[in-house]
Amino acid sequence: MDFSSLPVSADVVIAGGGITGAGVLREAIRMGLSAVLIEQKDYAWGTSSKSSKLIHGGLRYLKEGKVHLTMDSVIHRERLIREAPGLVSSLGFYMPVYEDKGPGKLMLETGLTVYDLISKKKQHHYLDRDEFTKILPGLDKKGLKGGFYFHDAQVDDSRLVQRLISESKALGGYSVNYTRLTDIHRDLKGMVNAVTVQDIETGKPHEIKTKAVINATGAWAESIMKSPNPAYHLRPLRGSHLVFPKETFSFNDAVTLIHPSDKRPLFIIPWESVYIFGTTDIDHKNDLSKEPSMTKQEAVYLIEALDYYFGSLGKGIKDAISSFSGIRPVLSRGNVPPSKESREHAVWENKGLVTVTGGKLTTFRKLAWDALKAAKAYISINKGINEKQPAFTLNASTRSDSDLISERAWKRLSGRYGKNAHDIIKGWDGKVTEISGCEITWAELKFSSANEQIRHLSDLLQRRTRLGLLLPNGGSEILDELGQIVKPVLGWDEHKWNEEVEIYKKEWQKFHRPPVI
Repeated sequence: MDFSSLPVSADVVIAGGGITGAGVLREAIRMGLSAVLIEQKDYAWGTSSKSSKLIHGGLRYLKEGKVHLTMDSVIHRERLIREAPGLVSSLGFYMPVYEDKGPGKLMLETGLTVYDLISKKKQHHYLDRDEFTKILPGLDKKGLKGGFYFHDAQVDDSRLVQRLISESKALGGYSVNYTRLTDIHRDLKGMVNAVTVQDIETGKPHEIKTKAVINATGAWAESIMKSPNPAYHLRPLRGSHLVFPKETFSFNDAVTLIHPSDKRPLFIIPWESVYIFGTTDIDHKNDLSKEPSMTKQEAVYLIEALDYYFGSLGKGIKDAISSFSGIRPVLSRGNVPPSKESREHAVWENKGLVTVTGGKLTTFRKLAWDALKAAKAYISINKGINEKQPAFTLNASTRSDSDLISERAWKRLSGRYGKNAHDIIKGWDGKVTEISGCEITWAELKFSSANEQIRHLSDLLQRRTRLGLLLPNGGSEILDELGQIVKPVLGWDEHKWNEEVEIYKKEWQKFHRPPVI
């Protein structure tokens, strides 16, 4: 990494390039602060590329009595749907009601009514047994009484992170990936006055003078700052998903199911050109610096539920095309099952070091605001936090060159790349075509390679685009064609390309190939 583009001083340095860190960077720049974000792996490498891709209110939090968490989540969900079309979109959910399993009709009706009251619009209704089974062919009918239809939303999580970072940099912010925070320096009074960062691959160091460090490293947060409460610590929880091709199911909306063994909610979610099925929720005991992967036991757990509800379809692990696992940074007081842990966030302070951790993808702006409010004690801030401003700058204006891209594809492109959507089209010779089997275009791959700090092939295929999840074998069949497009842009020779391809294929087999059960 060439650190010559980084400043030698900044108002705030942010550690962590997931959704929380990216949100802090975006809000800091909006406030007129000079800000630098560093990420020890790749942007969104951790939890923020491996979520269930949902922007949701958290219906289950109502049952737990956490009404304020649901209220915050619904408010942010509605804002993101309005402010990021093409990136965040409304998604319908079906939830069956059975005589002898799962919550009953009255309980669900009460919860969904409260859900609608918070969002200030009615978004649910009940369907009888016949209507429900027509919409969800293959669903187990034994004891089925009917079911509810309601709304939440979904997102491309890693593109959400990347858009926040991209817009921040366009407005004067700085960010670097594959760079770790190695030291936090303090003056004689113990106040933060500088940090040292280091490229993890070259070992090159760089010092930045600053009076505020925001630790937004998620599950890694306590490696930088221990919880000030000895009874309150991070509990890394792993959530794993299976990915199925679009021909597996025939419904267009998501389905919420209750696992037969432990009564946890699971989701079958249509996303991009596939279905995501998950998630598990178990303690992660492995090294956090290593990529997590689904275990055989987790796969068995998910397939057990799939067989229970959709056994007549005959689908199983053999039909899954990929899997992925992420680590949730959950704050715990201990002695409760993983799924009972709170998804609330916390902010800790220590003389210029501010830690923000926990929380949900949906409420990333609230985490950012709370972190920056805590940092105000250490830095001079001319502009206050304006919570009414949109999360993003406006999407790119109406498409030009309409013969090169469809209206549907344009909406997707402008949502995921903002104003850069025009540059994607301009930088491509000929029609902006989609890669067979998904909605991602070849033009995006070229643009990302040139503009989005690609260090490794997995950065491009797992996070800037999602081809590693959407295509069989991680997209191995398109690698030759891909190489012809991106090698010149990345400046990789044939040796470097072949090396990256070999590493990528091995990583995919180890971390994203569905387990054999």
